[in-house]
Amino acid sequence: MDSQYWNDRYISGATGWDMGEVSPPLKAYIDQVHNRDIRILIPGGGNSYEAAYLAGQAFSDVTVLDIAPVLIEKLRATFNRTRVKVLEEDFFTHTGTYDLVLEQTFFCAIDPSRRMDYVRHMHSLIRPGGHLVGVLFDRDFPQAGPPYGGSAAEYQELFAPLFDIKVLQACYNSHPARQGSEVFINFMPKLKKMFGDY
Repeated sequence: MDSQYWNDRYISGATGWDMGEVSPPLKAYIDQVHNRDIRILIPGGGNSYEAAYLAGQAFSDVTVLDIAPVLIEKLRATFNRTRVKVLEEDFFTHTGTYDLVLEQTFFCAIDPSRRMDYVRHMHSLIRPGGHLVGVLFDRDFPQAGPPYGGSAAEYQELFAPLFDIKVLQACYNSHPARQGSEVFINFMPKLKKMFGDY
């Protein structure tokens, strides 16, 4: 699942995950965030409807990551008169510190063998007191991924060692195409231990 794979998907229009609008659960969460100066990351940003919504709401520090060059070119043109930063970078090598990371279809695009890597790296990117917020699929898929599915029980077990699980529950306001197949998450990173691994 390298940059060429995702580039080809965007070129061919094979983007069945794209809802064409900001994810309703994320929009509802964003509408409750009053500090417009927090640092926000959107990994695997795709067409970045969430970033456009944040920009329209005057959030001043939004970073979008993706690895598909054709998409990056489009996003840079879209956001060149805004404060949204668009980076052509691999999430797993990206460095920074964020108050909020918005998760929308990125986790489900990663091979399940790398999910623990995702959890560890996500923990390293979010400052103490920050949040990982978004939606994860609460279903399995009949075909080989991506997307890759999962369940609330799996996510609880995966994230609990490094994150406090504030919210992990079925979405009540999913996009119609995803009704009954998403969980909403709001996780906060646990403090790192003073010594050794965590």
